[in-house]
Amino acid sequence: MQQFVKKLTQVSDNSHFSTLALRLPIGLILMAHGAQKLFSWFGGYGLEGTGQWMASIGLTPGYLMAMLAGSAEFFGGLLLIVGLLVRPASLVLAVTMLVAIFSVHIGNGLFMSTNGYEYALTLLVVFISLTYQGAGKYSLDAVLSRRLQN
Repeated sequence: MQQFVKKLTQVSDNSHFSTLALRLPIGLILMAHGAQKLFSWFGGYGLEGTGQWMASIGLTPGYLMAMLAGSAEFFGGLLLIVGLLVRPASLVLAVTMLVAIFSVHIGNGLFMSTNGYEYALTLLVVFISLTYQGAGKYSLDAVLSRRLQN
């Protein structure tokens, strides 16, 4: 039994897989959300529509706020996917999620079914983790780091 518990609680030397598993799907999802805001893709309203909505909830100037949020999501997601500048990108995305939580979702409670902050909070935690941990072994950040050390 002790061996079983030891095996279950052992810290893995393959923790770099966990950052990859976080970066890839979340990066893709963020790129899609950013593309909705920036380019009207995937049923989005583009900069004009998103900007008008943002202005209506008090985030002004709306067009600029839509551009900032869309760029953070689209380009931040892209950086997460390739693993480049993951710490600063994750920090920007964490701030973006804080804005989303407190400007859009907080008054709706926790659950997504009522447009609550559940998903944005989950993403915030992921971005804080990636800001702290970095991109991991399978990333352009790791390649650059190795080259700079040599």
